[in-house]
Amino acid sequence: MPGCSQIPSPRITAVSRECGIRGAAPVGYTAAVTPTRSRPGRGWFVTLEGPEGAGKTTQAARLLDAFEAAGLAVALVREPGGTALGEAIRSLLLYGEAGAAPITPRADALLFNAARAQLVAEQVAPALAAGTTVICSRFADSTLAYQGAGMGLPLDDLRALERFATGGLRPDLTLLLDLPVEVGLTRKRGVEETRFESGFDVAFHRRVREGFLALAAAEPARFATFDARESPDVVFDRLVDAVERRLPVGLGWRGRASVSVGLGREQTPAAGGSEPNGTPARITR
Repeated sequence: MPGCSQIPSPRITAVSRECGIRGAAPVGYTAAVTPTRSRPGRGWFVTLEGPEGAGKTTQAARLLDAFEAAGLAVALVREPGGTALGEAIRSLLLYGEAGAAPITPRADALLFNAARAQLVAEQVAPALAAGTTVICSRFADSTLAYQGAGMGLPLDDLRALERFATGGLRPDLTLLLDLPVEVGLTRKRGVEETRFESGFDVAFHRRVREGFLALAAAEPARFATFDARESPDVVFDRLVDAVERRLPVGLGWRGRASVSVGLGREQTPAAGGSEPNGTPARITR
């Protein structure tokens, strides 16, 4: 957490209240074993969240590969984006318009949720209804962390807006990739810088990180939290372990990421952004 010289090692200790989580239980890396859930009558909805530079894009693509290799129906989408409308909103949200006034926090929240509503209606809900697992790089927790914890909008208002935009859809499992904001911002420097890196200070990004960790502490049954400072292969092994422990799916990749052909590669950023190209969603049946 901001203000701490170190963050805890996976599976050992927890982020303390003194490190920024107030009024919530401590957050630890790599959640303990949770009983396998019963299938929700549709496909599984898995989201990846975290501050800038945590590796969500790389790990989402590798999870897609793992589901495909296991012969499971899977789709990969991103936020904001994933639809024609969402991609247009994405460009405005991430890069703005030259000479335009800054986007206000309320406008930010409304635009992100407009893109989210279209993504759910056009891509996510139909795929889930068909029994497909959907992997989404960012979802509504990002709005709570960025526009809520970061920009100071009331969380109750943002949650009401989320329910309206998504029709009440919530992830079955959220994989939170956590790391100190200075590390994440350094990773993004010179690779891809949106207005969130160039237009907001480190204190803002620290509040965002605190917001994500507070959300994870409040919903331990949904979140699994990981130290994203570790190598991509180690992080991936831990993500697969969490997916197989939390959901009744067998991916067969546990402990094999570092030697698996095709799963050890870094993902090449798409033009105009580092997130997976979301129009249309990649669906494998």
